[in-house]
Amino acid sequence: MNRALWAGAAAIIAVATGAFVASIGLRPDATPPLVSAARAADGSATVYYQDPDGKPRYSLTPRKAPDGRDWRAVPASADISFDAPGQPPVETKAADAKGERGIKYYRNPMGLPDTSPVPKKDSMGMDYIPVYEGEDSDDGSVKLSPGRIQRSGAKSEVVVRRPIRSLIPAPGTVQEDERRVSVVALRFEGFVESVANVTTGDHVHKGQVLMNVYSSALSSAAAEYLSAFNAGATGKELKGARRRLENLATPEPAIKELERTREISLSIPWLAPQDGEILERNAVNGMRAGPGDVLFRIADHSLVWVLLDIAERDLAQVALGTKVTIRPRALGGQTFIGAVALIYPHLMAQTRTARLRIEVENPDDALRPEMYVDAEIETGTPAPVLAVPESTVLDSGTRQAVLVDKGEGRFEPREVKLGRRGGGYVEITQGLSEGEAVVTSANFLIDAESNLKAALKGFADARSPQAAEPASGAEAHP
Repeated sequence: MNRALWAGAAAIIAVATGAFVASIGLRPDATPPLVSAARAADGSATVYYQDPDGKPRYSLTPRKAPDGRDWRAVPASADISFDAPGQPPVETKAADAKGERGIKYYRNPMGLPDTSPVPKKDSMGMDYIPVYEGEDSDDGSVKLSPGRIQRSGAKSEVVVRRPIRSLIPAPGTVQEDERRVSVVALRFEGFVESVANVTTGDHVHKGQVLMNVYSSALSSAAAEYLSAFNAGATGKELKGARRRLENLATPEPAIKELERTREISLSIPWLAPQDGEILERNAVNGMRAGPGDVLFRIADHSLVWVLLDIAERDLAQVALGTKVTIRPRALGGQTFIGAVALIYPHLMAQTRTARLRIEVENPDDALRPEMYVDAEIETGTPAPVLAVPESTVLDSGTRQAVLVDKGEGRFEPREVKLGRRGGGYVEITQGLSEGEAVVTSANFLIDAESNLKAALKGFADARSPQAAEPASGAEAHP
């Protein structure tokens, strides 16, 4: 090829390089890292001229800038690597190195799945690109020049073991512990003679008097027991009379008082069954109460539940006993620590969330039912695991892969299996070994190159050069 053709090819490649630089995010007016102004004055033959400010503008003839400065001359000996289709003459060292290897076939310069065993041109007159032995390995890896790696910003990181910790944020509400709620009701027909000085919201203690109750059924049972007791009855007879009082839920102190005084009181003090706050008071002085009527409802808030809703995708990361930090919105930064006590078996159909129950100690009654809280569920692996940055993984939805840096500019796509995520890292359960290097940035560019070369290689294997070789002196056509 004569000097003019070389110059034309170099200019075309230079323009293509400028487009590639723009495509990977560099400023169009940035000085390309491919051309050095110092090399332009080494006395070598000039192949083209470049804008003196380093802008991606080129000319085959000398030119001047608007301010009178000469465009920079780019010699054939300049150390330039465009990584563009074709072999520019300025890549003398690379060309010599490739000349020592055999050419396997030629591929379409536009990346189409079309190859030829002999040199040819496409419909636009562009030369097909030679593929040398060793450039397309059988392991599906791709080899890039240092220039392309530098321009694309590709970076690698060694795979190491590290603990993965993540926090799952979740909203929730405080609820009563269902096991710590009780009601005060009668098992017989009776009357509330008087109610103690307690109201809704008051805190009561177990055994505290709530009201005085009269009932003919209760008086009859008390008379029967007292008769047997006074007669010195023993065994089943006395036990049966006492059991009748117990079946009517007569407070134990009232039975003890009956045994001590041997007198039947007109009314019996009715006591609180547990410590807690009175949530409901329906008892009124002189009212008639039937069996089962709820006269008081009492709840113990020393331990409460916090119900959290988490996304369905996070459910696999949560287990019983997982630590949870709870911050009530109404308590100004005060925090409580609890643990997951129950994962409800059904999802919430309307929100597609899973519900968790957290048991939290509440000795000061600071947590009140129906309070809104913000919680953080601490998940992760207790021991270090093999992990890579999340940016390393190429996820197509059905396939997850990483690019393994094999050194010397060669990268191998490898399918992996993922585990937990957290802190910007993802666990690798299968596909990588500790100490291997993986690409953490610009991996999508290398992956695209790998996919292209894999497709071209498959096409080349389907059309072997021997089978597709035309007769001597004839030009090959697709």
